[in-house]
Amino acid sequence: VQDDWKTSPLSFEICGDLLNWKNTQKYGREEVKYIFDQSLKWHMSSFNAKSSPVPEEWKDLVDDWLKKMGYRFVLRRFSYPLEIKKNGKLTFTSWWENKGVAPCYKDFAFAIRLKNDKDECVLTTHADIRKWLPGDNVYDHFVFIPSDMKPGTYNLQVGIIDAVKGTPKIKLAIEGRDNDGWYTLGKTEIIR
Repeated sequence: VQDDWKTSPLSFEICGDLLNWKNTQKYGREEVKYIFDQSLKWHMSSFNAKSSPVPEEWKDLVDDWLKKMGYRFVLRRFSYPLEIKKNGKLTFTSWWENKGVAPCYKDFAFAIRLKNDKDECVLTTHADIRKWLPGDNVYDHFVFIPSDMKPGTYNLQVGIIDAVKGTPKIKLAIEGRDNDGWYTLGKTEIIR
C-alpha cells in the first residue's frame, strides 16, 4: 500500500463524524491536526466526512488540510522566446511544484495557447503530469508553431487541459486565470 498512491488515489473515510469527534470523543485542535497530518503522510487524495459540518474552531485546520490533499500545481518559472518564427519551435523551460501530497491521476495534457484578438492556437505538449509527484518537477521541451499561424503579437497562456476537448480542466495555484481557464504569462511575437 505504501507506494500505491503513486499510481492510484487513496480515499479515506472518517470514523464517526467531525461533530462526534468534538462532542463525544472530545478531540481538541491538537488531536485533529495530528490526524490530518498523519493522513497527508499516506498521500490521501480524497476524504469522506459523511456530510458532517465542520466545527467553527477547526475550519482553518480543514481549509489548510484541503489545500494539501491530492495535487496542487504551482508554476514557479516559465521561460520562452519573445520572438518565434512561424513553422519554427517555441522552446520553453518550466519549473512546477506540486504542493499537494499526490499526483494527478487523470491523463490531462499540459498545453500552451497563443491568442490575440483575431487568432488562437492550442499547442499540446508531451508532458505526463501523472508523474508530477509532490515537490519540484522540471519540464523543459518545445512545441512547433504551425506554418499557417499569422504573424503578430500573441498572449502566451498555459493550462492543463482535456486533450480531446482542448479546454482547461485543472485550476493552478497561481494568479492570472482568465474566464476560459487559461493563465496568461506574457506576450510573444510570431514573425515570418
